[in-house]
Amino acid sequence: MSSSTVITNIATLVTNDTSLGRGGSPLGLIQDAAVVIEGDRVAWTGEASKAPATDNRVDAGGRAVLPGFVDSHSHLVFAGDRTQEFNARMSGRSYSAGGIRTTVAATRAASDADLEAGLTRYLAEALRQGTTTFETKSGYGLTVEDEARALRIAARHTDEVTYLGAHVVSPDYADDPAAYVALVTGEMLDACAPHARWIDVFCEEGAFDGDQARAILTAGKAKGLHPRIHANQLSYGPGVRLAVELDAASADHCTHLTDADVDALASGDTVATLLPGAEFSTRAQWPDARRLLDAGVTVALSTDCNPGSSFTSSVPFCVALAVRDMGMTPDEAVWSATAGGAAALRRTDIGRLAPGARADLTLLDAPSHVHLAYRPGVPLVSGVWRSGVRVV
Repeated sequence: MSSSTVITNIATLVTNDTSLGRGGSPLGLIQDAAVVIEGDRVAWTGEASKAPATDNRVDAGGRAVLPGFVDSHSHLVFAGDRTQEFNARMSGRSYSAGGIRTTVAATRAASDADLEAGLTRYLAEALRQGTTTFETKSGYGLTVEDEARALRIAARHTDEVTYLGAHVVSPDYADDPAAYVALVTGEMLDACAPHARWIDVFCEEGAFDGDQARAILTAGKAKGLHPRIHANQLSYGPGVRLAVELDAASADHCTHLTDADVDALASGDTVATLLPGAEFSTRAQWPDARRLLDAGVTVALSTDCNPGSSFTSSVPFCVALAVRDMGMTPDEAVWSATAGGAAALRRTDIGRLAPGARADLTLLDAPSHVHLAYRPGVPLVSGVWRSGVRVV
């Protein structure tokens, strides 16, 4: 039988279960709270004075506890460095999708060991900042062999693996994009599907158009992969409505939206995943989270950690950006970085702290979750539990 642990003397507990909290916040807040962990699950939450007896006790010291962050969009299997590109862009050059090809060349040249060492480094970095679940993608190999090995490496570290052979058209097929789409939906898909849960496509001018994106995602669905989509990041386009049409779990970026795009998201089950690190790192227009939330759209926040356009693994940083520049309240941003990320991965066992949920917890060196936005850039995460085990 597994032992039980109570974490008590919690100033503010974020449960994301509205039935547990008071005051109408989506965060299901409990003050002066406790959480009981048994094995890898949450067994009980409530006021500390009512906590049941347990084998072990942890004193939170009047700090806040919230669910571990769910980072539902990252690109962590890569090699190389794009410092020069970033430096040039910050000196006045605009970003385009073409920069991905720089990373493709470096990734193809890297060994499996080097790719895995990079991945584990960024995962450890994210874990120290409270991320307990992450999705990551291929997309920097763009050959059958390189895409498959990226997914094999990623699958050793997470269940949330995404096949993104359709990141951009491979430079090897620059003169024949149709042949590359045939490869992505044929031999490459066959090699990659066993290692992935999701399929993704960058539906954007300079990458793949709506018809190509539909063909790629439909082929993935036929192989048992569920769609996600990079949509409407750099310009208006068909990506968001295609996502809803195909029941994609998530439409990611959602920066340039028409009223029809917003209405489609509000009427479907597709989550709008916003990636403010990308706008921060490219000086681009911020997504309008307020517009989406007011329309009733489910919103997730994620890092988009990648070497070209958003080289941050910090969900707290993205929370602060969303509150400062995207019209979100601190409560909404924290919900989107936890429960919203879980929704974007179609998961109900994470992103909340209620009985039966996986015991993924983040302890802040602050009395309230609001400090994530109130104290931007400060390393507030002082403890992390993943599946009931303290790992930070």
